[in-house]
Amino acid sequence: MNGTQKIAYTEGWLSIFVNIILFILKYWAGIASGSLAIITDAWHSLSDSVSSVVVILGTKFASKPADEKHPFGHGRIETVTALFIGAFLLVIAFNFFYDAIERFNSEDKHNYGAFAIWVTIVAIVMKELSAQYALWASRKTGLLSLKADAWHHRSDAISSVVIIIGIILDDYIPRIDVILTILVSLLISYSAYSIIKEAINAILGTAPENDFIKQFTEFANKIAGFDLSVHHIHIHNYGMYKEITFHICLPGEMKIKEASIIHKKLNREVKKKFNMEATIHTDKK
Repeated sequence: MNGTQKIAYTEGWLSIFVNIILFILKYWAGIASGSLAIITDAWHSLSDSVSSVVVILGTKFASKPADEKHPFGHGRIETVTALFIGAFLLVIAFNFFYDAIERFNSEDKHNYGAFAIWVTIVAIVMKELSAQYALWASRKTGLLSLKADAWHHRSDAISSVVIIIGIILDDYIPRIDVILTILVSLLISYSAYSIIKEAINAILGTAPENDFIKQFTEFANKIAGFDLSVHHIHIHNYGMYKEITFHICLPGEMKIKEASIIHKKLNREVKKKFNMEATIHTDKK
């Protein structure tokens, strides 16, 4: 098991444990208070566990080595995992929205007590900590599925904040519980949209950011010791495996041996700093 897998598995199992505990507490508080919003929030927490299981399985399959049919490995399974999490969130959001609309004309009364309030506060803290850890893991590994899981955690934390507001305003605004359930479903929908959009972009391929182009150009020039006129930078994202292709300009009088040394050094240093395999095209100045 490599470092990337270990971080992903740790985040996944920790998330599952936290979310199952929160689901039990929230559901209990929702039944005790008669609050649809808290019950909705409980199922949102449980859905986080499902997405974390998907993260673990996606990481496992994505880490399979390249074979004859998949020469670039299986890394894009991890991106498909992120798409699945986004789609799963959309289904949950729609169900919550539908339930809220159905109960809009009901006259259900809620009996919020200290238990519901404390459970919701604990949920906010735990989910934001989980989101921060998942975001750190995503930055450390570059895995989009972990970033998707982080947004899942954060949307849960935000929905719990909305629940607290609902508890405070319950005596002053009619049907606040139903209104807040609708708001929570919209928040979940937005998280799902963000996750799906980023996953689709990763599959379709996007141009490198200007900041990266500037950083990479300066890096390559420093390695070579002179201006390479780096251009046509393209990144090919295969999940855990990434390739970068770019063009450089070398003096026409430079010997093949000297050019070969620069190529090998660039390949080695790019792999070390950016964890990408480099394909370099040479043009004549």
